[in-house]
Amino acid sequence: MTKKPLEGIRVADFSHVMAGPYASHILRLLGAEVFKIESPGVGDLMRNYGGDRSLDGMAPGFVAVNAGKKSIVLNLKEKDGQNVARRIVQTSDVVLENFRPGVMKRFGLDYETVNAFAPQVIYCSVSGYGQNGELRDWPAIDNIVQATSGMMSVSGEKDSPPVRVGFPIVDTLTGQTAALAILAALLRRGDGKQGEFIDVSMMDSSLAFMTSLLVPYMMTGQVMQRTGNTGYSGQPTAAVYTCQDGREVSLGIVQQHQFKRFADVIGRQDWLSDPRFETLDTRRKNFSAMAEELAIALKEKPAAEWERQLSEAGVPCGLVREAHEAVELEHVKSRSLRQSVPVKGLGSIRQSDVLACGFEMSAGSPEVDEAPPLLGEHSAEILEGVGYDKDEITRLMGELQSS
Repeated sequence: MTKKPLEGIRVADFSHVMAGPYASHILRLLGAEVFKIESPGVGDLMRNYGGDRSLDGMAPGFVAVNAGKKSIVLNLKEKDGQNVARRIVQTSDVVLENFRPGVMKRFGLDYETVNAFAPQVIYCSVSGYGQNGELRDWPAIDNIVQATSGMMSVSGEKDSPPVRVGFPIVDTLTGQTAALAILAALLRRGDGKQGEFIDVSMMDSSLAFMTSLLVPYMMTGQVMQRTGNTGYSGQPTAAVYTCQDGREVSLGIVQQHQFKRFADVIGRQDWLSDPRFETLDTRRKNFSAMAEELAIALKEKPAAEWERQLSEAGVPCGLVREAHEAVELEHVKSRSLRQSVPVKGLGSIRQSDVLACGFEMSAGSPEVDEAPPLLGEHSAEILEGVGYDKDEITRLMGELQSS
């Protein structure tokens, strides 16, 4: 069996909800062993996320990013819990946490303290606004940072109110940023076993992901306007149109050779000699006229037929699908993106697919086939693995169950 890239790497994961767990989900898919440290009671709040109480303990949001991890319950407010946590950290390569700045210090598990007894550890802190700066202590969740980063302001039509992206994009892109940073630190550490501190901010990550929007502003001082379903090219041929069956396609024709091919496919070669539509600049200048022509032409066939015909001709065109339709495409199922894992404790739901990293590797793609853990499921196993004897484990487990 091919060795996974992070095989032999252990992650002590103190994070919860989405951004941190998504980062450790990526690391787990790449082969790392992840110890998920959860609080007594309900554990990670994502276990019970949503309105369906029948899914409590294994809510879909929890299943999505925790497959294959091992769970131990520790009360980090108590001395025993802190001592166990230190023992786990000592045996780990990575510590990941997403508490508010200063919380880990109260537990005696901040980077400076950890570095003194476990200098090999790469310590990654994920927070709303970072570990320094005037906004350091402000609370933040996904929709808040969508607002404060400006992300909402650039979504929607020109004259509409700001629009939230329809899934927790900030959480997931921040988790991806954290995973990338951890991988870079592991590469830099090499065999030297010298760790470092990583400060990942939801705000910074969001701004970095908006580089194509913000660098033009920083370079020219020009604020890019909201364009709705029209791409930033400003081309009427890079917009959304309704087809014969009432469904929509998104065109992405931003190069002259694509437009020529498009005109050939739909039988409108006359556009190529029309002075309003001859070039990229004239089409942008005559946006409304071109858009009206396109709206009429695309009404001639169903959306799926346009998608197939134009795409096969090399013209960028995509059917506007529901997300659930996209993930059920046979094309998607033929790749390694969907991973089937067992699910425990939900009666009739015994199996679910989760999503991998979004890339394939010739020597073995990221994968996981193990269940998300029940709360505290691996407590005894982890305690034994970090050196506690049977009597100590019995005592600690007894205290755990009574906490």
